[in-house]
Amino acid sequence: MRLQLALNVRDIDEAVDYYGKLFGATPHKRRPGYANFAIDEPPLKLVLFEQPEAEDRLNHLGVEVFDDALVRQAGDRLAAADILTSMEEETVCCHATQTKVWSHEPQGLRWEWYVVTDDTPDGEALVAPATGADATDAEDCCAGDGCA
Repeated sequence: MRLQLALNVRDIDEAVDYYGKLFGATPHKRRPGYANFAIDEPPLKLVLFEQPEAEDRLNHLGVEVFDDALVRQAGDRLAAADILTSMEEETVCCHATQTKVWSHEPQGLRWEWYVVTDDTPDGEALVAPATGADATDAEDCCAGDGCA
């Protein structure tokens, strides 16, 4: 399990360069306008969305788990507490197939619990060039409930 921090950035190349240096890591996945880092120490999934016009720098927060049962347990717990916003089964979002549950805290901050069930849907490469790839714009997927 690791925490996820999803940020809106003005310039994806600049952000990838900075966070790569900050954490001593290379992106796990890179697409036009999108990057994610799967960092072991500290356990963090850092997701960057190039959205220069976004009012907020924080896109959403999450908890990545590695077992589908843990997502279902989280969904049951959130539903019992009456704070479950939505559940998504095997949805493709930000270049990965995921099962996830969402909760929005009282001031609107979005949290997701999710598991990646296929990190390379449609056989796409895990790390693609920063430009020139034919991929869904991260904003299409992340403007609503976010991405992994």
